[in-house]
Amino acid sequence: MASPMSAGSFLDALRAEGVTVVEVGDWAHHNRNHKGPWGPVHGVMIHHTASSGGERTVEICRDGYEALPGPLCHGVITKDGTVHLVGYGRANHAGLGDDDVLRAVIAEKALPPDNEADTDGNRYFYGFECENLGDGHDPWPQAQLDAIEKAAAAVCRHHGWTERSVIGHREWQPGKVDPKGFTMTWLRERIRERLK
Repeated sequence: MASPMSAGSFLDALRAEGVTVVEVGDWAHHNRNHKGPWGPVHGVMIHHTASSGGERTVEICRDGYEALPGPLCHGVITKDGTVHLVGYGRANHAGLGDDDVLRAVIAEKALPPDNEADTDGNRYFYGFECENLGDGHDPWPQAQLDAIEKAAAAVCRHHGWTERSVIGHREWQPGKVDPKGFTMTWLRERIRERLK
């Protein structure tokens, strides 16, 4: 069990890992905490945005939609490898997912199949939305993949977690496909090497 790091510590951890960070507005106080608690935190969730255009993507992830208010994550990772901080605290990114998956993340064990949606993931996960159409054809530039690896590793390093604390949205909630275009096994291996 881990308490969420402070917004300042989050920013410091990302920069210490070599991430290029842009602070968007009053990101450190932009959250959905009035809808429920944030924490204890147990892991990092990776998503793709199903959108294109960095500026538009950051705006959507900060403000959200009428049916799903922002922030939709903590950081938006654009194609150029920049992490745009759009919120901090409870964010509308994970939604309901599988309690068996959460238990595996906490225990840092192999993930079971996600076959139910009975647990509030917005409470337990840091979230990074990654700019990509998610159609399996939109490329993932090396700078962006490096930033995803570094951002996730930064959070794991701060909390003393292993790569097994990093999951994809598709591993959490039945029916989700993100992130599409690389495997989470591949990403976790990169994070494992970085944490060495």
